[in-house]
Amino acid sequence: MTNAAAEFYESLQSEIETVLIGKSDVVEHLTVALLSDGHVLMEGVPGVAKTTVASLFARATGLDVNRVQMTPDLMPADVTGTHVYNQNTGEFRLQKGPVFANVVVADEINRTTPKTQSALLEAMQERTVTIQGETLDLPEPFFVVATQNPIEMEGTFELPVAQRDRFQFKLDVSLPSREEERQLLERFDADPELGPDAVEQVVTPEDVADAQAVASDVFVDERVVDYILDIVEATRDSPDVDHGVSPRGALALQRTSKARAAIADREYVIPDDVKSLAVAALSHRLVLSTDAELSDITPRAVVEGVLDSVTPPSAEDLDVEAGSEA
Repeated sequence: MTNAAAEFYESLQSEIETVLIGKSDVVEHLTVALLSDGHVLMEGVPGVAKTTVASLFARATGLDVNRVQMTPDLMPADVTGTHVYNQNTGEFRLQKGPVFANVVVADEINRTTPKTQSALLEAMQERTVTIQGETLDLPEPFFVVATQNPIEMEGTFELPVAQRDRFQFKLDVSLPSREEERQLLERFDADPELGPDAVEQVVTPEDVADAQAVASDVFVDERVVDYILDIVEATRDSPDVDHGVSPRGALALQRTSKARAAIADREYVIPDDVKSLAVAALSHRLVLSTDAELSDITPRAVVEGVLDSVTPPSAEDLDVEAGSEA
């Protein structure tokens, strides 16, 4: 019998694919991040459907969604909310900001100032917002999908590593292949109005909670834990890196590996779960050395090199029976 997490993922993937083509890996990572209680930063050139896939994902889950266009003049209160004076009653009333939603799509997060970025990222970490001394809980689940454009540097404010570290994944959303783009043209030629409204809600917020519970219960063999630790330690020891993956990164890799195992209908993590997620979970957390940057070495290349150098445990070594009994 298929578990709740696997059914959840299959329903989302099939529904979103009625509109989008070639974004199955993005949908998988979004699902894994949601089930592991994390957030996602998506980077890609304009027009590759970063915002669209986030909106489709939120609509298919039935979660409340707010989109925030991050601009240089956006203030922290525009995101979190503030107290507004009501002339009729002579009192101040709380006006909650767009951050009070299950899914917050922060479009072009690197276009707003560090002060506003920090307000959103603090909410991501604490799951609460303080407005003029009043602390308010954010809804559950709370899931931020932020996008940024890598080709326009003028008027942008790059996220510091300490803030990027708050994101479970950083996804590089690439251009579609020629065949995928052909299918895209044909689909939208047949239905020019195709968009997020074409997607139906296929799961409920209760299904999200059930799937998260399944992911949380996935078993991780101690040899898989050692594999994660070996990968993290190798990033810290790399000559191309000044600052390697933090403990938060190690936790993120373990949690997301459990969620990936769950949507694959397994009760235990295998090394392939870890390996397939390592680049998205770890590369944005690295601070490269000056020599590495001058040599055009990328964080992705460093993580891929680490994965090539660290030997994973063999399937025969894993105590999968313990996971099946858990």
